[in-house]
Amino acid sequence: MANSFKEIKRKIRRRRLRIQREKLAQAGNGKHKKSAGKYIPDTMRRGLMIAAAAVALIFLVVLYIQKRSYHDYKILKTSEQEDTVSTNYAEMDGKILRYSHDGVSLVNKNLDTLWSETYDMQTPMADVCSGKAVIADKDGTSIRIYDKNGLTGSVTTSYNIVKAKVSKSGLVAAILDGGDDTWINYYSTDGSLIAENQTKIEDPGYPLDVSISDDGIIMMVAYQYVDGGETTSYVAFYNFGEVGQNDDDRIVSGFTYEGVVVPQIQCLSSHQAVAVRDDGFTLYKGRQIPKESQTIKVDKEIVSTFYDDETIGLVFKNDSKDKLYTMEVYSASGKMKFKKEFNIPYSTIRMSDGNILMFNSSQICVLDGKGNEKYTGTVDGDINDFFKIGWNRYLLVLDSGVNVIKFS
Repeated sequence: MANSFKEIKRKIRRRRLRIQREKLAQAGNGKHKKSAGKYIPDTMRRGLMIAAAAVALIFLVVLYIQKRSYHDYKILKTSEQEDTVSTNYAEMDGKILRYSHDGVSLVNKNLDTLWSETYDMQTPMADVCSGKAVIADKDGTSIRIYDKNGLTGSVTTSYNIVKAKVSKSGLVAAILDGGDDTWINYYSTDGSLIAENQTKIEDPGYPLDVSISDDGIIMMVAYQYVDGGETTSYVAFYNFGEVGQNDDDRIVSGFTYEGVVVPQIQCLSSHQAVAVRDDGFTLYKGRQIPKESQTIKVDKEIVSTFYDDETIGLVFKNDSKDKLYTMEVYSASGKMKFKKEFNIPYSTIRMSDGNILMFNSSQICVLDGKGNEKYTGTVDGDINDFFKIGWNRYLLVLDSGVNVIKFS
């Protein structure tokens, strides 16, 4: 009996030792698996899954917004007390610059006036770049310079004003008609004269357009002259920094295009520019000494152009009755973004806050930057102007008043 009892105790002891060894072995294997397999706690795993689901949801929402098209619009704010016949409007950094022959004001999206100023001009024309604006009296001698807070400077010129452009830094370039000669003057934000350049029709030609780089160092001018009975264009880049000090008239680079008309030019940034030609467009690169980077030529007649800092668009007329026009839209690097046929008898086409807007007296059409149609429809009333002032917010100027609208 005693032997049997002892035998039972030994079996129990051996069993306990075996269980302990198995537990130790399992613990060792578990540690090895954790270090080798990068064990992730359940709470962290759940957090990663939630984050991934949130990213996927955001992607789907953005995709939906990009692809979504609208079929109606809603009037958010209206003002029927304005003289829309003699008043002009321009988008200014998400706000609305409202100007006429007797004054200017800046209003917000609710049409509340932020500031106003009076002047006397016969034919006011405006140019806006981001939060800066210039208003000049065409064929007159008055220039007014503004930012988001109001007037920053004014100029009374010696000759009649042909055109005035403003840069993102608030500097202003103006083409002045001096009779036999023309002048291109460069002004600071307070209206003080930085430089003046007299040009002659025979050399370098008559200035058609002018533009200023974002940082104000480069001024770009498109000239046109007749050489041997052939129209020739000359695009010049003036440098008003240290680099241009040793060059004649501060011209650091210039490009001649025989048999080509260059009616429009634009500095797209501090280091990029474009010259829109009657046979396509030429891109330039360089912060100090711009050089040609690419030329896109087309073999069809260009009927309209539109552009902003990132996009250049050309419109051609089609022979087809089903689709009146074709647009080709390029990036600022010269790569074609898309090509689209459309059938809207527009009177105005423009870029506005990344969208392509088209309208006539009764119809409006909005395309996004990829060519997706966001809205096309008719409007009650005669349309005078139409542009974007924010996300799904547009200013619709009618003969009966001004509306802030959104598409729905």
